Amino acid sequence: MHHRRGEFLLGFFLFLAMFLIPFVAFGNPAAGKAGSSKSESPASSHPQETGSSFHILDTATKQILTVGDREFMTGAVAAEMSPSAEQEALKAQAVACYTYYCRLRENQKKTPDSSLNGADFSADLQNGQIYLTDELRKKRWGTHYDEYAQALKTAIDPVFGLVLKSGGELIEATYYAISSGNTESSADVWGGERPYLISVASPGDRFAGGYQTTVTLSLEKMKACILSAAPDADLSGDPSGWAGTAERTAAGSVKTILLGGKSVTGNNARAAFGLRSANFTVSYSNGQFTFSVLGYGHDVGMSQAGAQYMAKQGADYRQILSWYYPTTTLAA
Repeated sequence: MHHRRGEFLLGFFLFLAMFLIPFVAFGNPAAGKAGSSKSESPASSHPQETGSSFHILDTATKQILTVGDREFMTGAVAAEMSPSAEQEALKAQAVACYTYYCRLRENQKKTPDSSLNGADFSADLQNGQIYLTDELRKKRWGTHYDEYAQALKTAIDPVFGLVLKSGGELIEATYYAISSGNTESSADVWGGERPYLISVASPGDRFAGGYQTTVTLSLEKMKACILSAAPDADLSGDPSGWAGTAERTAAGSVKTILLGGKSVTGNNARAAFGLRSANFTVSYSNGQFTFSVLGYGHDVGMSQAGAQYMAKQGADYRQILSWYYPTTTLAA
């Protein structure tokens, strides 16, 4: 308990440091150029000038939807964040999602996946996965449509076409809803180090709604979940010993956990038990298992709740991006 409190305080002070030093960009050379027209206004090389577009394979209809870059950026941000969020958080989200899907588009051109039938990636468009069509935006926003459309336009106009790069390459700009208080490194969660996907403090997430959730499972449900993740698990003993020792990452998520004596990854355990994140603890009492879960998502890259918190504290989108994706640069 004291160890975790000390880690939180250290992370919190590191996090606040960015607000004590005006206009400092953490590891991002482009982030300090507040007056740079290259990062503030559309350049002549921006996608709206070249007519580039995304090709999305709808998993439900098997049809390919072609969407211009600007419209995609709008629909992608709408699918991820409420338009009522802080403008700087929306800008950061716009750059992150545009970078992520530009990278997929670029990779698909280099090494095509035949299952995509010429598309850049696939999505369940009927349910607004990845991209919200204008039709869905009208349906979801209702009487707020004009207001929200304007809010997104105001946020996207200054950053349209901007992407994040590391070593001259588009980065894997992953993001998610709420961190556990510290983001995870890609090496710990997925394997494979990326210099811009490392663990950073994100204490503002602790104030987000849904930061901590609880899942309760009956004995039979727990047994079924364990066997789905580890079919050869031994569940013959006392139920209190079914969930054993957990190995954790430096940021606190479960890396591996013993279930019925078998080692299961934190990600697989999260999926099996239907948890919001892999940062969890489990206890057993009176025939029930209780999971206490922190955060929401894979916890690698930018926390949307953290971006919102930083924006409310006065950070601009450059500071948000350079905090969650250190060593990266903004490019048009």
